[in-house]
Amino acid sequence: MFGAAAGVQGLALYAAHRSGTVEILGGPNILVDEEEVEFNHCVSPETVRFIAPGKRFGLNVVLHTILAGVLCGFGTWYVFLGRLTALYGSIGVSLVVFVLSWVTLCIAEYSLIVNTATETATFQAQDTYEITPLTRPLYIFIFIAVDLAERFSGPVPELQLASQVLHVLFLFLPLLWALGILPPLDALLLWGMEQALVFGLGGSPMSSNLRLLLMFGISAGVAVCNYFIPSTLGVVLFSISTGFLLSLDLSQVGGSPPPPPSNFGWNLGCRELLLYLSLFLVAVAEAGLLHHFLGLTPSQSLVTGPQAPVSYLLLVLFCLCWALREIQGAYVFGGVFLNPLYPKGMSSVQTFKQRDRGLYIAAAIRRVLLHLVSPFAMIAFLSMDKSLQLLHRASLSVGFTRAFRVVWQNSEDALLQMVVVVLVQLAAGNKMLPGWDNLGTGVQLLLVGLLIDRLTQFLAKLKFTLTVLVTSWTEKKQRRQSAGTLLALNASLCPLLLVVVTLSALLSAPLLPLFTLPIFLVGFPRPQRSWPGPVGTACPCPDSIFYQQMSGSLASALRTAFARGSLGSLAPGSHFLGRFQDRMVWIMILERGHGYCTVNIKGLELQETSCHTVEARRVDEVFEAAFERPEQLGFTQGFNLHWGNALTPCAALAVQVYSDARNVLSGIIDSHDNLRKLQDDFLKALVWLLLRYCVQKHKGFLWSSEEGPGVGGRKSQSSQLAQTTCNQLPEAVIVESNVSSLRFRQDSSSLTSFGDWSDEDDLFGPQPARRTVALVTAEAQPGHAVLQTGASLPGSVEMDSLFENMALSALQPLQPLGLGIGMPAVDKGCNPGIFRESASALPQLNFNCPQSEVFNLPTGWRTAPLLPSRLLQLRPLFPEDWFRFTLGQFGPAVQGETSEDMTKALKEDEALKELHAQVALSCLISLGAESAFTSPSYVYRLYCGDIPWTEGLDWLSSSKELYQLALRAFRFSFKLLFDQASLGPMESPEELFSTLEEYERDWYIGLVTEKGWHDSVLQEKPFLFSLGHDLAMGTYTGRVLSLQEQLVQVGRLNGEGVRGQWANLSWELLYATNDDEERYSIQAHPFMLRNLTVQAADPPLGYPIYSSAPLHFPCL
Repeated sequence: MFGAAAGVQGLALYAAHRSGTVEILGGPNILVDEEEVEFNHCVSPETVRFIAPGKRFGLNVVLHTILAGVLCGFGTWYVFLGRLTALYGSIGVSLVVFVLSWVTLCIAEYSLIVNTATETATFQAQDTYEITPLTRPLYIFIFIAVDLAERFSGPVPELQLASQVLHVLFLFLPLLWALGILPPLDALLLWGMEQALVFGLGGSPMSSNLRLLLMFGISAGVAVCNYFIPSTLGVVLFSISTGFLLSLDLSQVGGSPPPPPSNFGWNLGCRELLLYLSLFLVAVAEAGLLHHFLGLTPSQSLVTGPQAPVSYLLLVLFCLCWALREIQGAYVFGGVFLNPLYPKGMSSVQTFKQRDRGLYIAAAIRRVLLHLVSPFAMIAFLSMDKSLQLLHRASLSVGFTRAFRVVWQNSEDALLQMVVVVLVQLAAGNKMLPGWDNLGTGVQLLLVGLLIDRLTQFLAKLKFTLTVLVTSWTEKKQRRQSAGTLLALNASLCPLLLVVVTLSALLSAPLLPLFTLPIFLVGFPRPQRSWPGPVGTACPCPDSIFYQQMSGSLASALRTAFARGSLGSLAPGSHFLGRFQDRMVWIMILERGHGYCTVNIKGLELQETSCHTVEARRVDEVFEAAFERPEQLGFTQGFNLHWGNALTPCAALAVQVYSDARNVLSGIIDSHDNLRKLQDDFLKALVWLLLRYCVQKHKGFLWSSEEGPGVGGRKSQSSQLAQTTCNQLPEAVIVESNVSSLRFRQDSSSLTSFGDWSDEDDLFGPQPARRTVALVTAEAQPGHAVLQTGASLPGSVEMDSLFENMALSALQPLQPLGLGIGMPAVDKGCNPGIFRESASALPQLNFNCPQSEVFNLPTGWRTAPLLPSRLLQLRPLFPEDWFRFTLGQFGPAVQGETSEDMTKALKEDEALKELHAQVALSCLISLGAESAFTSPSYVYRLYCGDIPWTEGLDWLSSSKELYQLALRAFRFSFKLLFDQASLGPMESPEELFSTLEEYERDWYIGLVTEKGWHDSVLQEKPFLFSLGHDLAMGTYTGRVLSLQEQLVQVGRLNGEGVRGQWANLSWELLYATNDDEERYSIQAHPFMLRNLTVQAADPPLGYPIYSSAPLHFPCL
């Protein structure tokens, strides 16, 4: 076999070398469903490479060849006919076993010699290091190892029986491989370490593979040390010390980023260290004293010995903790009955909190009993146990290591396990239970914990099985033609179905419904996390920021809910679903320890598909039945009518989230009265911003981080992105005019680019996302003439789309556009009044008040290339009264002491007023707003920063700060229009001034596509506003986000149902390669929540838009 392996690998290398120099023109077509390969000859290099493709790494060629030879040698010895005859004593049976065993052996050899077989049990999406070929030989070596142990250990009846059974099971390995029950190598190792850590060493599943490996190694070392410690007192003290330390959240030492440091438990500070040290010293002192004085007394029964009072105390503590936890949720007794004590009605957060105060007191009592009383009671029970005298046995050493560890790791489960052991002893009374008593208390607790876990899994899997079976017929959309046949088959094979469910529960493996049909298989065992990759991978999109923003507040709310017990038992592997407006939050518990919990928060897509909508509607119905119920419940209303659903409501959590309100602006943006008011509001907002700019500049800072301007624009028709200057908010996206460069004019004779067109262009309306004609002129460089550029002819589609709703009088004259089509050249230097004056030629400003210099504007802002007559014509539009009022409000902010005379002098300074009037009116003309706004599309374009060309646009764009102020002023004015249309007009200048201050302080007014919007959500700006355009409906929409404390409804999902659907997803995509987007297993299922479950899977199989890193937070 070694020679065969070497020959095949050598032939594969030779074929690869021969075919490597030949270029194959027709590559494989990845779009076809079936792979088609054409061969020129039976032994051509292509044929050989197809049959035996060889290994990717040279080291694997050597390693797999050697393993093939070793496996064949030991396998021959394992299936030797004489050995089989000695085991079974029958030639006929031995001959059958011999023949079929060689079939199994050859199948395992194939993956090493020729090629890796397509494994039904696939854990990794890609086998990068060629580990899959080692899976089948590994199981062969396990069988051989047991046989070798039986051969060389002498006559051991147990080993002989195990060898006989395994030789028969050896024949069924191909069937187990085909069904995918046996896990791959990596999944087997992770699952084995996790099971040993949890049930053998008292630990918890870990949030990462590295943490699992480290914790397993340390915990196993503790058990080995306990075995070799000679003194029982030393074992007790060492077990308590290590168990307490290993159950703490060691990630706190690294300084995880928690919310407020004032909250207890987020960081390992002085308070936390003091508490942990106090608990540690009290536990060690208690255990040492009790074991020294009471643990060494002659063995007595639990009923009459020193453990008797502690046993009854444990029973009382368990009943109290269970009852106090049960009343914290919306349902009691496993989600069957509504909890009459839970607050009714979700009208407001404050009302809910007031009604919840009684339950909060009950939760505080439970917290004290569970975390401060129960651990010491359980330590007292274990320290006085008589089986400690027989500690130096391997089983007892492991059992007590686990028992002292789980007291801290999971106090609630440890209390339940200890109560079961006490009840068994009390039921037996003074009678001896030989098989049970000989195990010792530590092993008894281990077996009870394992039995409770497997029983819980069995019941959850059975509920999932019944849900799939029943809904395949009762739900019309789930009823297929084969539904009746499958139901009849399951009914006739009911015992086999129960065997499958039981086997999956015993193996702690997912129950796999094939294609989510009522065809059940046992999936291969895998870790509780279900996925091999690191936690935190997602498919981000712009909506991900909403989940990122709420994750911190949600973690704080979950911390309180976990501590109170509102969400029930917190076992690693539990799944919860949160719902608020259009947001779905998927919460998975990864790890649990003393006073802490590690979770992963995922966010599902907000753009709901039809399947997503169906399941979301059912989720809302389930939550409404639990939380929005009448005050008086009748007998029938007290039942959970959605008990068969995968979701069981638990609690409502108060979380700081953004409430999203969208409004259609029909009747507001197209109202002529509102549009006429927009011009006046724009000038007032611009005056306010100009004066505030001067105040901020005088104080030494501009655009402080707390006052980020919502002026971010986007790269659109006549605007482009500019670099942020040092005086502006770093995270704001700045928009400036699209000034055509000299190179552009030389290289392009066309005003548009074919790359700018798309199938989604709207030829008859505004398209802010599309870049259009650059209609501005380039500044002449020194010594060069100004080059003219062509423009669209009047009446063309582009000009019509830009100015379709504007009056002809509002259009600028053609000559300043620089049209170069059939027109004579014009001497630009003959009219200096039109074009920009140099800063040195400007007249000196003579202010009447010394404080006016503070409100002076940069010199370049006075150089607009506009005729003075135009400014004089628009002079009546300038709001002088508003200017004086605003100046009076800002004046005291820049004066050393408040002086009425100084403020009056500022208001009467005509030079200062004319300066601001000139700049404000120049901006008005440059934005094309010198006449009243008459077109909603034009308003929308200006809001987006998509400013059509005007003769002053080049000047305005050259000053980025002034451009930002003008754009912000227009956005403020539109927000004023929106508010006044909804709430009524402003009644006084004071109200307008306070409103603009509120906009600046608490609002981000911009676009959803801007970076500033993204940053403002993450910084939790109280309010955000955006203007949008629905091209399909032809309407304009306003979107308002308001940060509020809202109730997020959270429910528990059937964890085994989630694991089963994820196992099917892995099997269907990685093995069956059924990636059809409309496949049956991804369609909506109101009971199983199938579509939401598939979304929540880790990429690449799932597609959550947000997934947090493992979040460690305290639960004390």
